Amino acid sequence: MCIYGKVGVLEVSTKKSKVNVKSQKYAENWLPIKSILNGAIQLEDGMQVSGVKIQPKNIFIMDFDSQKNVIYNLRNFYNTLDYEFWVICADRPVDINVYLSQLQLLYNNVQTPVMKKLVMQDINKANLFMSKEIGVADTEYFILFREKRPEIIQKRIQNLVSGLASCGLQASQTSNDDLRVLLDGFFNDGSRTEFGTVISA
Repeated sequence: MCIYGKVGVLEVSTKKSKVNVKSQKYAENWLPIKSILNGAIQLEDGMQVSGVKIQPKNIFIMDFDSQKNVIYNLRNFYNTLDYEFWVICADRPVDINVYLSQLQLLYNNVQTPVMKKLVMQDINKANLFMSKEIGVADTEYFILFREKRPEIIQKRIQNLVSGLASCGLQASQTSNDDLRVLLDGFFNDGSRTEFGTVISA
């Protein structure tokens, strides 16, 4: 009989009264991840997973022609990528207490009743988000790829940044923290964790 818990697998013998703890088994043990270093996930076979983080942009507040232009440019950009890549979107928890404090200061300083009402609506909306179990999350977008040679990695990252800039999007190389948050989200099914990261450098 096996019992699965936080500390691994516990094998309980039904024949004798002995309880043996097998070597701890976690999902990490089956993944070929060696470390996270210099904005890349270092794999055991020498490959590295790296890429860019894209600043979100709401194209739906643009006029129709501008929307079409962004989509057309993105389609052309994706067609220039001649290697395997992944487009990932992930939610990162955000602390909006500073934002709430700024709203409160603004509420205290505004003079007109209309402005006070508008600021109070924002404060109530922020408090509503904070009271929900999900909390407040910032959606982040990534393009990741894998490659062995560092010079190819840097060239691809530069091409991604400049290609996305031609589409009107800002991007930068993924940081170690970005990659840890991504892995943490995959390991924990997007649940917020308080005990730290899954993989540490």
